[in-house]
Amino acid sequence: MAAAGRRPRPAVQADGKRGEGREVAEFAAGVRHKSSVQYLSRPDLPKLAYQKVKGKSPGVVYLPGFASTMNGQKAVALEDFCKSLGHSYLRFDYTGCGESEGVFEEGRIGTWKKDVLAVLDELTEGPQVLVGSSMGGWLMLLAAIARPEKTAALMGIATAADHFVTAFKALPLEARKEIEDKGVWKFPTKHNEEGFYSISLDLIREAEHHCVLQSPIPVTCPVRLIHGMQDPDVSWHTSLQVADRVLSTDVDLILRKHGLHRMSEKEDIKLLTYTLDDLIDKLTTLV
Repeated sequence: MAAAGRRPRPAVQADGKRGEGREVAEFAAGVRHKSSVQYLSRPDLPKLAYQKVKGKSPGVVYLPGFASTMNGQKAVALEDFCKSLGHSYLRFDYTGCGESEGVFEEGRIGTWKKDVLAVLDELTEGPQVLVGSSMGGWLMLLAAIARPEKTAALMGIATAADHFVTAFKALPLEARKEIEDKGVWKFPTKHNEEGFYSISLDLIREAEHHCVLQSPIPVTCPVRLIHGMQDPDVSWHTSLQVADRVLSTDVDLILRKHGLHRMSEKEDIKLLTYTLDDLIDKLTTLV
């Protein structure tokens, strides 16, 4: 039952209209709408590719994970859902990723943080709900700290706060020394054909300047953290740490017992859309 004064959870059909007896996530898993790619030009910095849907406030901005693009399943599903609600939505590619300019191997956490801030500053109006997947969850925290006035709420999916740094420090001493000698870490992954990402030592060292878990995180907006307990890449304990560190008193941590890292199964997408819907509902009810 919906709380007094709040709109009921919408039932959304594949044509974007609300219909009886249809679940929110059916739309999110349905037809993908074509959007034209645009580019944000920045002085002396690579152009950023993005796709934007105009709509009501609060808007939603999707932050992809490491080596991911704005065309991932979650990014597109949430765009379709925001269209159904009539809220603005923006997804983009980081420097060196997807259709954006730049060299991926030269990217750093600070590089991609600047990308997020540029998108918030130049392409959005009013407060936004930042949805960050994996590394995007780390970046959403950094963006919320830097732009509190632009951040209405946060929704982290398998949030990988401080991940490269903590994973590197957890390696045996000999392994760390070998990486330091070679300058490159072949970071194991199941998400590409090679079976690893080549991560430079420079990226790890630079990332140390952007760690957030060693002290209270000055974020006071509503925060929702979703994490799979079977995530082989980033432990759900990281999201627990984030929940503990943020100063916000409105924090929910949602654990999926059989959830994996990408959270892209049909039931996962349904949970994401429900969670985003509740956040938007909360924010619009408070206005």
